[in-house]
Amino acid sequence: MDVLTPLLRGSALTAMFSDTQTVQGMLDFEAALARAEAQCNVIPGSAVAAIERACDVQNIDLPALADAAASAGNLAIPLVKQLTAQVKQHDVEAARYVHWGATSQDAIDTGFVLQLRQALLKTDAMLSSLLAALAEQTEAHRDTVMPGRTWMQHALPVTFGLKLAGTLDALLRWQRRLRDLQDNVLTLQFGGAAGTLASLNQNGPAVAQALAKELSLTLPDTPWHSQRDRLLEVGHWYAGVCGTLGKFANDFALLMQTEVAEVSEPTAPGRGGSSTMPHKRNPVGCAAILTAAQRTPGLMATLYASQIQQHERALGGWQAEWEVLPELLTLSGAVMDQSEQLVRGMQVDTAKMRADLDITHGLIMAEAVTLALAKHIGKQDAHHLVETLCHQALEQKRPLLHLLEQNARITMHFSSAELTALLDPSTATGSARHFVRQVLTRYQEQRHDDSLSD
Repeated sequence: MDVLTPLLRGSALTAMFSDTQTVQGMLDFEAALARAEAQCNVIPGSAVAAIERACDVQNIDLPALADAAASAGNLAIPLVKQLTAQVKQHDVEAARYVHWGATSQDAIDTGFVLQLRQALLKTDAMLSSLLAALAEQTEAHRDTVMPGRTWMQHALPVTFGLKLAGTLDALLRWQRRLRDLQDNVLTLQFGGAAGTLASLNQNGPAVAQALAKELSLTLPDTPWHSQRDRLLEVGHWYAGVCGTLGKFANDFALLMQTEVAEVSEPTAPGRGGSSTMPHKRNPVGCAAILTAAQRTPGLMATLYASQIQQHERALGGWQAEWEVLPELLTLSGAVMDQSEQLVRGMQVDTAKMRADLDITHGLIMAEAVTLALAKHIGKQDAHHLVETLCHQALEQKRPLLHLLEQNARITMHFSSAELTALLDPSTATGSARHFVRQVLTRYQEQRHDDSLSD
């Protein structure tokens, strides 16, 4: 096992792309091919049982397979040789019909699609669990007021619930895309040497249809040996989810900075410590998420470059997908897993959030004063006056309220109590509650739709 796997790829998706699963996926294709061809009277029905029995990864010498692939150019060629030898030990006649009419890429691509089906189902479950955790925290903090930040500076008050709702909203969109993705990409690859199934003569379409049914995959209108858009779409989904959760982790880590300290990651023995500084509590979960988010753009660049494939069967571009796609999926699986742990166990210091609203001594509420004053003296004059007082407050290190109370142009319209109320951050979160409610309603609607489809 790679020693970094628990840290960077520690989710259930990783096991689905092990060497064993990769080879078993191709063997499942070969077994289904034999059944389909027997149904169509292309090969003798008597050959099927021996081929099926041999299509078990336990019968395959994986180290020998790896060594042979270096010379063959792919795993399927030496795999078919080993499989044929296994079948021949029990049924010489049946061995003649192993891999009949197929090509290496048919076995490799369809084998990967079978792995992908498992991964997409698990991904859907993982995403649903993450959404549930995020919805719960969004509801809990719908009225938790905190500083909003633009350009890394205090802007206007927001709520932590709204901040969480932004991520929840994005993930709900990714969930809908995932459902569409499953319909698009779980597609059989079966075209033979040049995508024509010429070796099956007039039986090609019938065998393809039977094979798709055996594997419960969609039958495409044409083989897609050198049209890789479906797999690009898969990569796009996982990279996109990584981006959404990377943004969340980045914000969370910034809120964990010592000077801010508004949130903390879950605590556990040995989590987040430093090898030299006993006081440290590092955002290790955020770091793992951001590590994957940093890597996915490069992996996607390879997938985009791999779209340019030569003629009917390609060299280089297709092969580049073999490691890139599993790496992208397993990194993304860990991101979802880490994100759920972070969301479920996050520690939120609501008092610190409220205290941080006051560190600018009222400046964060300057816009509220400006808008109220504008009703009396006009927007432009109000903005200029309040902006001048803000600059004075910064220079003199005085609360904005004191300067407002000393300005005759302001006190002629507002009492001290009214100015104090205008500077209260809890009254200035605008439509935050409305936006949070809309996202939570959307979450419940999608959850209800899911329950109806189960």
